[in-house]
Amino acid sequence: MTRPGFGATRTLAGAVIALCAFACAHAPVSPRPTDEADIAAVLDDFNDAAARADEARYFAHFAPDAIFIGTDATERWDLAAFRAFSHPYFAKGKAWSFHTTSRHVVLDADRAWFDELLDTVGMGPARGSGVLRRTPEGWRISQYVLSLTVSNEKMKDVKALLDKR
Repeated sequence: MTRPGFGATRTLAGAVIALCAFACAHAPVSPRPTDEADIAAVLDDFNDAAARADEARYFAHFAPDAIFIGTDATERWDLAAFRAFSHPYFAKGKAWSFHTTSRHVVLDADRAWFDELLDTVGMGPARGSGVLRRTPEGWRISQYVLSLTVSNEKMKDVKALLDKR
């Protein structure tokens, strides 16, 4: 014999279990002590892959939905567009060479924000900044922003050059 209301209790219990499972699966995870070292390794390998024109290794560091923002105002690319732009450089065996001179990382459970000063061969001093996301495969770059650094003392001259365009 079925007790009155048992079906409702079973449904409520099932809902509570489902809610707990969802909450546990989506609960924030505290950053681990190794996260900052892992992120540094990702960014260092990312720059090394470019310097060695290793296209597959370079692009493996991006999340599939990544965005790359370049130094030109028109350069806001999804991953496929950035790869199409970059491929000829990698194919020639001459991508770009960026050496990190300083880096800052801020972490939460599944995101990391970074900025790093770069010594570059072709552009001079630059800054790379962006966001990495923790994935089951490890940290992946979700957004990368490359910008040129201009000292305050030279900004007036740079602006004068830009005004001439």
